[in-house]
Amino acid sequence: MEKQGYDRQSELKAFDDTKAGVKGLVDSGVTKIPRIFVHNQAQISQIPSSRHSKSGFPSIDLKNIDIDESSRGRVVKEVRDACENWGFFRVVNHGVPESVMDEMIDGFHEQDTELKKLFYSRDFTKKFLYNSNFDLYKAPAANWRDTIFCNMAPEPPQPEEMPEVCRDIMFDYSEHIMKMGITLLELFSEALGLDRNHLKGIACAEDLGLDRNHLKDIACAEGLFTLATSNHSDSGFFTILLQDNIGGLQVIHDNEWIDIPHVPGSLIVNIADLLQVKGCYMS
Repeated sequence: MEKQGYDRQSELKAFDDTKAGVKGLVDSGVTKIPRIFVHNQAQISQIPSSRHSKSGFPSIDLKNIDIDESSRGRVVKEVRDACENWGFFRVVNHGVPESVMDEMIDGFHEQDTELKKLFYSRDFTKKFLYNSNFDLYKAPAANWRDTIFCNMAPEPPQPEEMPEVCRDIMFDYSEHIMKMGITLLELFSEALGLDRNHLKGIACAEDLGLDRNHLKDIACAEGLFTLATSNHSDSGFFTILLQDNIGGLQVIHDNEWIDIPHVPGSLIVNIADLLQVKGCYMS
């Protein structure tokens, strides 16, 4: 229960109206987490966490899968096992240049606040937008992060709808990710015992949305009161996660949260709700 006299909606609006996000709070020198970001401490303390990386997290090497049938057969089996037992796996030799990945990590969030304000919005019909917490006014507690989102397919934004600082790399990265996504859909199809082009043939390769979350550090003692991302599952067929070297990614396995360390040049694949349903239906 909120303390008498506390107007949460006003605090949410005041934060939202700055259009500066969490980064703006940190840049202003804040050392105490605002109440709108404070999570239920009982819920946080009840999350079982290994606080270490668990051996056996699947790492799949995609090298030669298009030219060597034995390599492809091995990868299909590894993808099937990873989906059944983890729901996540790491991929290496996936075809996305590391230079493109590094440039995608850098960019918009570190730009001048006044430039970013031009794109701050809660109008989710826009193809490119920047804000802090898409569910800011509905969630019990806000998460300590800012996000940019861009709908890149099937109808990408016009270049003028995007910030100049990141438009070229977003188009470049999207081209590589779409190609990789088709490869993954083929592997998922084969792992399900279907024709290689099955999932692509039912229009699973037509949509692409890019999210870039930006997390800002605060004093460790205060950081214990908030979360960067609440536990959740993703909709759609699958998500490709581009990790930076800060770390912090955890996945749940055997009812325990497991740290997934950053490995340069790799990507993390999360099979999402629709693919899990498809897999259950086929099996």
